Amino acid sequence: MGTGNSRRGRLALAACALSGTVLAGVALPAGTATATASSGSAAAASAPSGQGETTLRVKMSGSGIDTLNPFLAFFDGAYDVFAAVYPTLNSLDEQGRPGPYLAKSWTQSDDKLTWTFTITDGLKWSDGTPLTAEDAAWTLNLIMTDAVAGTANGSLVSNFASVTAPDATTLVIKTKEPQANVTYVSVPRSGIPIVPKHIWESQAKNLKDYKNDAFPLVGYGPWTLTDYKPEQYAKFDANRDFILGKPGFDHMVQQSFKSVDAAVAALRSGQLDYINGVNPTQFKALQADKSLLTVQEVGNGWTGLEINYNARTRTGKKIGTGHPALGDPVLRHAIALATDRKTLVAKVRDGLAVPGAGYLPPAWPQWSWKPAAGEETPFDLDQANKILDDAGYTKGADGVRVDPKSGKPLELRLGIHADDTDDAGISNYLKGWLETVGIKLKIQTLSMSALNSDLAKGDWDLLMDGWTTGPDPTFLLGIQTCAALPKDDGTAGNTDSFFCDEKYDELFNKQRTTFDQDERAKIVGEMQSILYKADVNQMHFNANTLDVVRTDTVTGLVYGQPDAQGMYPAQSYSFWGYLKATPATAKATAAKEESGGGGALWIGGIVLLVVLVGGGIALKRRSSADDRE
Repeated sequence: MGTGNSRRGRLALAACALSGTVLAGVALPAGTATATASSGSAAAASAPSGQGETTLRVKMSGSGIDTLNPFLAFFDGAYDVFAAVYPTLNSLDEQGRPGPYLAKSWTQSDDKLTWTFTITDGLKWSDGTPLTAEDAAWTLNLIMTDAVAGTANGSLVSNFASVTAPDATTLVIKTKEPQANVTYVSVPRSGIPIVPKHIWESQAKNLKDYKNDAFPLVGYGPWTLTDYKPEQYAKFDANRDFILGKPGFDHMVQQSFKSVDAAVAALRSGQLDYINGVNPTQFKALQADKSLLTVQEVGNGWTGLEINYNARTRTGKKIGTGHPALGDPVLRHAIALATDRKTLVAKVRDGLAVPGAGYLPPAWPQWSWKPAAGEETPFDLDQANKILDDAGYTKGADGVRVDPKSGKPLELRLGIHADDTDDAGISNYLKGWLETVGIKLKIQTLSMSALNSDLAKGDWDLLMDGWTTGPDPTFLLGIQTCAALPKDDGTAGNTDSFFCDEKYDELFNKQRTTFDQDERAKIVGEMQSILYKADVNQMHFNANTLDVVRTDTVTGLVYGQPDAQGMYPAQSYSFWGYLKATPATAKATAAKEESGGGGALWIGGIVLLVVLVGGGIALKRRSSADDRE
């Protein structure tokens, strides 16, 4: 649900970390959007926290922040914070390749089993303590050896054999098998954040209860988190000594809103500078406002239905209250047959999406997959009825079918997000279609935290969900492995639908150790085929990400060029965008001085030409309604 790598709610991991080293001062190519700055227009961006200081005001991810503990977090809002305040080993450059951050260089051994990173000397945490390779080694080792610490990111280091810091500027990672994406395991927002050992070491034994809420947080990133009020705001100060360049604003506020409508009103009035993830109706209405730049990004996430078909722990212990009939592949396939994805795209997303099929989204064509001819599940209510009849699901007097094994009627709970217009629209269509085939739905409107709490416990039948991901698919594919199931004590689980398949796990390990991209894509395609046929995660659509920026208060947030359909590449606002964003008045003044006059303001004054290549890190976080992607 929002990168991080993200769940609609997490991450996700919602915009994706595509870019790394920024090409400052590059002239914009033809076709880049422009706008004109209006007089007195930078009031919101320039509102002072101190004399003459500027503040970037953005809407917080709709998922909110589940926890400020980076070992446990799943929500996009939390990963936006971590990208701002905690460092990573690598960044990603403008071609999606690993760039410098803490590590200024790295080498790989001939046998591809040992990676040696040279860490920049002289860096300091925000409290003045030296930042060394030992901090990175300690962070990664904790995730490798402690199940609680591995809750969020354990799958990324599951192939690591050892991590050591021979000295302050050397980090050595040894893998069990050759691993293609080691330099993408720790990147901003979508990868593993490195935390200060001297702060966290005393909390390791009580990690599951540690909230990490003493401000300012000790970190090292483009920003320092100075204050946070749940469901209200997060406040940041710029790190003027940041290794990749100081932020263009002195301060940043991520503001929480109860609804996207309220955030849109704040944007219109100048109280916000940027919103990520408006809905189609809002997006089309805002296109008429000349003070706003509306941007569509290629969808980097999915929206769909999760089915609790066999909730259990890693040892096979059954948990939760899921309807037993959902373990029957016939019933799950009937639900898929009774879902018209094209109608959902047209009616729920107003055409601003593509129908879902593969598990990985269209933003990353190197991993794209579609069912083979004749294997695609059509919308066919008659066929859905037939296979249920043939399987012995007879209809009662009320038209609701009965499970022939348990004797329970097919009355299923469908959990949806309370603030999600997509969920509301989808659920209404699903209710009608499924009742046509004898399945009764009880729609349960839940908060983000309640929905995710129920997910982990297995106390649900069907859930609306979504994830975003970046160029490397490892994390998103990893949440469908057996290792993602929870332990018997309820900890360490990062599963979506309790999926566990031996063949799938074998392919997961194989793709991670395959360096040839074409061969790896074939393996990833096989994995997506397994998921598609299981009907446990049913992809409804891949929504275009819809963003809106005030052109009179901020520039530099949007980078890249739109394609022939006007679609921009997926952005990484919470790291590069927020780092490189600049008050519009500053850009306008500079342009005027250089040209001798004029009021034209280039949007995206810093351009990153994005070429997607194999191997970036997964934006792996669950995405929220308005982050959805």
